[in-house]
Amino acid sequence: MTESPSRPALSATAFLTLLLIALMMGANHVSARLAFNHGVDVVTAVSFRSGVTALVVGLILWQQQVSLALTSRHKKFLPLIGALIAVQSVCLYSSVARLPVALALLVFNTYPLSTAFWARMLYGHRPERAVLLSMPVMLIGLALALDVLGAASGLGAAAHWGQIGAGVVFAMGASATFGLAMVLTQYEAGDLDGRLRTFTTMAQVAVLASLTAAATGGFHLPVDALGWWGLCLLTFLYGTAFTIMFIVLPKLGVVGNSPIMNVEPVFALVLAWALLGQSIAPMQLAGAAIVVGTVVALGLRKR
Repeated sequence: MTESPSRPALSATAFLTLLLIALMMGANHVSARLAFNHGVDVVTAVSFRSGVTALVVGLILWQQQVSLALTSRHKKFLPLIGALIAVQSVCLYSSVARLPVALALLVFNTYPLSTAFWARMLYGHRPERAVLLSMPVMLIGLALALDVLGAASGLGAAAHWGQIGAGVVFAMGASATFGLAMVLTQYEAGDLDGRLRTFTTMAQVAVLASLTAAATGGFHLPVDALGWWGLCLLTFLYGTAFTIMFIVLPKLGVVGNSPIMNVEPVFALVLAWALLGQSIAPMQLAGAAIVVGTVVALGLRKR
C-alpha cells in the first residue's frame, strides 16, 4: 500500500518523539494536579508555565535569527489569539483541579468539534463528512467516560453531576476557546512562523495571568516540597515539550500537530493512577478509548 503524498510515513524516531511529547504533556497535567493539591492556584501555574515557555522559545528565536516582522493582520489578531489561549489555559487547569486528570483531558480533546463549529460559523467552511460522522461517536464515548447517569459512581445523576459539573464546564470552555484560537490561527496567522507565533502567544498568556494574579492577591506558591515538585515539573515538562516540537520535529519531517499526540489522555490516565491514586471505572475506560480512538482516526484520515 502506498502512502498519501500529503502524509508521508513517519520514521521510528519521529513516532517515538511524538509519543514522548504526548507523555510529557500528559505528565504536565498530572504535575499540575499535584501542585494544586499542595497550595498552588491555577493562575500561578499558568503564569509560571507560560512565562518559562515564552523565555525558552524566545531564546530559540534569537539563536535561530527568526524574523520578528508582523503584518497589520498579525498585529490585529495575535492579541485575540493570545487572550483565547490564556482563557483556555486557565479553563483546562481549572478542570484538572476538579476532575480526574484523564477525564478533564478527554473533554478538552473534543476540540476538533469546536474547531469545525467555529470554522463554519466564522468562515463558512463546511465540515468534512468524517467530522460530522465522528460527532455522535465522540459524544457517546464522552458520555460513557463521564458516567453521565452516575451509574459507575453509584451516586445517581444529580449527585454525580454535583461533583463533576464545574470541572466538565471548565473543560468544555477550554475546548471551545482552543477551537476558536485554532481557527483564527489558521485563517489569520497561518503564514506566520510557528516559533514567533508561539512566543507571542505564550508571552501574552504569561502577562495576562500575572496581571490577574496581581489583581487577586498575588501568586499562590506551594506550601510544601511536593507542591514545589509539581510546579517545577509542570513548568519543565510543558516548556520542554514545546521546545522539542519546534526544534526536533521539523528536522524529523513532522510538520504541525500529529494525531499521535492525542493519546495524551491515555498517558495521563496511567500516570494519575500511579502517582495520584486516581482511577476510573471500566465503563469509563471504554468511553475514553472511544474518544481517543475517534480523535486519532480523524487526524489520520486522508484529505
